Amino acid sequence: MQEPMRAPMSLPDGVGSTGFVQAPRLNATAPPDHPLPALPATVWQRRYRFAVIASDAVATAMASAAGSLWAAWLDIAVLPPMVLALLTAVAVLWALVGSWNIRVLGQGHEEYRRLGRGIFSAGVVLAVAGLAVPPLEVRPWVFGVLPSLALLVLAQRYLLRRYLHSARSDGRCLLPVIAAGSRHTLRDLIARTRQQPHVGWQIQALCLRPETGEGLASEVDGVPVIGDVEELAEHVRRGGYRVVAITADAYWTPRRLQELAWKIEDTSAEMVVAPVLMEVAGPRLHVSSVLGMPMLKVSEPAFTGGRRVVKALADWVSALLLLGLIGPAMLVIALVVKLSDGGPVIYRQRRTGRGGTTFTMLKFRTMVVGADAMRTALRPANDAEGPLFKLRRDPRVTKVGALLRRYSLDELPQLFNVLAGHMSLVGPRPPLPEETETYDYEVGRRLLVKPGLTGLWQVSGRSDLSWAESVRLDLRYVENWSLAMDAVILWKTVRAVLTKQGAY
Repeated sequence: MQEPMRAPMSLPDGVGSTGFVQAPRLNATAPPDHPLPALPATVWQRRYRFAVIASDAVATAMASAAGSLWAAWLDIAVLPPMVLALLTAVAVLWALVGSWNIRVLGQGHEEYRRLGRGIFSAGVVLAVAGLAVPPLEVRPWVFGVLPSLALLVLAQRYLLRRYLHSARSDGRCLLPVIAAGSRHTLRDLIARTRQQPHVGWQIQALCLRPETGEGLASEVDGVPVIGDVEELAEHVRRGGYRVVAITADAYWTPRRLQELAWKIEDTSAEMVVAPVLMEVAGPRLHVSSVLGMPMLKVSEPAFTGGRRVVKALADWVSALLLLGLIGPAMLVIALVVKLSDGGPVIYRQRRTGRGGTTFTMLKFRTMVVGADAMRTALRPANDAEGPLFKLRRDPRVTKVGALLRRYSLDELPQLFNVLAGHMSLVGPRPPLPEETETYDYEVGRRLLVKPGLTGLWQVSGRSDLSWAESVRLDLRYVENWSLAMDAVILWKTVRAVLTKQGAY
């Protein structure tokens, strides 16, 4: 189910946020290994970056000052507490420089990954300093100040990002884009940028090849066509565009892409090119030079290994902590379900897990007793596509069940499935065994990993998604999974649940 474009998500260095590979800015006069200057920032980008840096500095100063007061009160440090506070602040701000790059600010999980890596690096620096100077007491700083600082900085970054995304939804803080390619791929790109304004792209102009036997189209989905693809560089130079997006088209040979990069290298525009494997992203894509040629390396997806062990351990610990925190609330929900009609509290259903094995998934019962027997009679009214069965106004759902579903509270018992190792906190949706009987090879790749209590489908529309979109999101997660992506999905799940997006 490959598509010419993919929905926006954060990618590694060298790969743009909409699945485009950022073409290197060629410079015939620069030495081969000389780092080329970064693209100049726009006014709003400079202001946003200044706000991020200022908020990080304020948070660091507050945490360091609190740490110095704490250390002075404990009277455990050899150096004056303010000296340690200054050293901590310098180490943290130095480590956060990589997270201030305008290419990663405002979207995706790459910003948070760099942020976490920077604070961890600062902790390592302080820990090494403590080992090098044994009398130097740095434990309160490493285990107290830095974790508190991490939470404070993450909260501030999130609030700034929410402000930026709100501004982009209102048509502000957008990068002007000129795109060139086939009409089909351009139409898809236009639709996706309109659906995902938080990415920050505003397609203002297009360049096409003339249709066979016809002239140039005047517009594509409301975006004006300003010229032929052969005139693209000229339009970029005089149009003030910040992004030149090249989508799939037979016209774009390697030589023509190279010539285009040369022609626009002294402009403020960044050239991004859609690779062939559009659904492969994240940690699997690597741009490198092989035999003197730029190559896009695609590594194998990680279905086993150390990262999966870390994920399983994190799932188990997190599920245990969550059950400890929300256990009393689950008991209240169980009591309410029982008192509503006297039926069973827990609904058990066979679902398919990793590798096609089946397991019993647990949920709070939200339907009347005997709801499964009524399914055949209701199937003609099915609102879902493909093998899914879903009704927007399901008569089997009880009043209590409707409330539980609205806020996804019926899913909470699946934390026990996570503890048992049948499910993960984040992963593809767990299908019914009869659904998997219709899977072809491509859709069957969803079963290469454990199903999740939440996933990309949960934060991207839930029940409002079409079957094809749900499959595409699940496959993207399977192919490009990372711990950072899991953290972002879990964070976004809270917002999706509170806003009741796609819940029925």
